[in-house]
Amino acid sequence: MGLAEPTFADVLEARQRIAPYLRPTPLYSYPGVAALLGAEAFVKHENHQPVGAFKVRGGVNLISRFGADERARGVIAASTGNHGQSVAYAAQLFGVPATICVPEKANPVKVASMRGLGVEVVFHGQNFDEARRHAEQMAREHGTRHVHSANEPLLIAGVATATLEILQDQPRTEIIIVPVGGGHGAAGACIAAKSINPEIKVIGVQSSAAPAAHNSWRQGRLVEDKVETIAEGLATGTAFELPQRILRRLLDDFVLVSDDEIRTAQALLIETTRNLAEAAGAASFAAALRLRDRIRGKRVALILSGGNVTRDQLLDVLSHQPATGATAG
Repeated sequence: MGLAEPTFADVLEARQRIAPYLRPTPLYSYPGVAALLGAEAFVKHENHQPVGAFKVRGGVNLISRFGADERARGVIAASTGNHGQSVAYAAQLFGVPATICVPEKANPVKVASMRGLGVEVVFHGQNFDEARRHAEQMAREHGTRHVHSANEPLLIAGVATATLEILQDQPRTEIIIVPVGGGHGAAGACIAAKSINPEIKVIGVQSSAAPAAHNSWRQGRLVEDKVETIAEGLATGTAFELPQRILRRLLDDFVLVSDDEIRTAQALLIETTRNLAEAAGAASFAAALRLRDRIRGKRVALILSGGNVTRDQLLDVLSHQPATGATAG
């Protein structure tokens, strides 16, 4: 049977659990974004979370439920950065020892944040999947609770609360576009949106330079693929069973965008919203630009999933020439 899928009741309970620790994030409209898309567009600012990314919702929902024994055992997770920050933030809140395994070239902004939250950071491997396998081995050796980045029902229920907030602010939203790495963010968006209004279309987006989740969804089975994207939040070389099961049932479409399109979207978000978006966070806007003809005149929510950008990444984005037709005017 595998892991049980979280229900809408789980999402509602997650909202109650995280409310004492995390405020709702803004949902803003911007004339520049609307003009570029020809749509009534709203940006969900998960970059305004305490760790600068949406995943903290799931970490707080999960670790808040630990009993005394589980808290004493501690937790370990693998991450390119934002899942690690999520676990670190929640671990600090609830007094749980935590270790995060990251790739050797992990985003230094995210690593500094994790260390600032008091966790042990272990560098291992060239990519997320190598770090993940190391974390799983360490968990077995030390009896630590491994917090998987995607196959965790309570993480999915937690991040789904972002979509609840979107639909509370804009109940007539017609389309929600969400970035996909491991897929639990998109799975949560599907559960919340379809439970409230099955007519809402949820569209996932991933980099064409790391398309494992997209290809798994298209083929109906878990597949591995290259990991060459600049967007560490989308950089997974394999897909995961629980979110894929949910996405196959509920996701309406799944698109790929190039890393150049993501860079363009990052630059345009700075220009039109005055907000920093990391590459993964800008993927929803990149997809919306690609789908302009399809979403024209619709009420669209774009989940800006995170804003943890390094100085070098920002300079790269600002030096990048926008793709043809993608200018703020």
